[in-house]
Amino acid sequence: MRALYHRRPNIYAADDDSQGAKFAAQENRRGLGGVLASLPGCLYLSHPQAIARTEYKPAQLATACRAGFILPATLITSDPAEAKTFTAEQPTIYKPLHAAAYEVDGEPAGIWAAPVAPGEIDETVSRCAHLFQAQVPKVADVRAVVVGTEVFCARITAPPGVVDWRAEYRNLSYEAVACPEEIKSALLQFLAAFGLRFGAFDFAVTADGTWWFLECNPNGQWAWLEAAADLPIAAAIADLLENGESPRD
Repeated sequence: MRALYHRRPNIYAADDDSQGAKFAAQENRRGLGGVLASLPGCLYLSHPQAIARTEYKPAQLATACRAGFILPATLITSDPAEAKTFTAEQPTIYKPLHAAAYEVDGEPAGIWAAPVAPGEIDETVSRCAHLFQAQVPKVADVRAVVVGTEVFCARITAPPGVVDWRAEYRNLSYEAVACPEEIKSALLQFLAAFGLRFGAFDFAVTADGTWWFLECNPNGQWAWLEAAADLPIAAAIADLLENGESPRD
């Protein structure tokens, strides 16, 4: 195989709750998954193990800092006292370390980034790690999609007061924008550090034009930006898979 696009495959599920079915599901995952992760001379977009490594947000934040991005003050803790102190020092948002899919009353749901105040912190914080981050006084967001060495950026404007634009898809406006050279350099350095060829990055943009790094989704969504911001991302992906690099590079 010359190229492989690892695009959110479903995990193997057991046919039932028996030990045999669970064993078979794990063997299938490691058998086929192991083969697909070991193809000689294959161009991966991106390698499944590189994607898995990048999904750890603490590693992302450390790598983003080394790459030269500007980051909001961040606290990862399970200590309620630390969380109270941090949220009292500045306007703060909470967001999950992993946005796993779940349902509410049978309907798909998500945990969006949301403001949190000291009075909302209680002892349940001690049950697991939590990510608290200084709230950036943004005027817009940018999603930067990197394919190989090509960077496609869309400025996303949400209604006033919206913290997480994903909660307001129907009320967003989009505009293709150029990527500053220093941001592009940091994006490529970030991808190289994780061994990725693709990344969907989210930035908060303040009134002075500063791009604040929020996170990278190594398998993030991009297709809706094709029409919304007229960005030829699909063509770039096809070029990379076929040629190893985009002819536009």
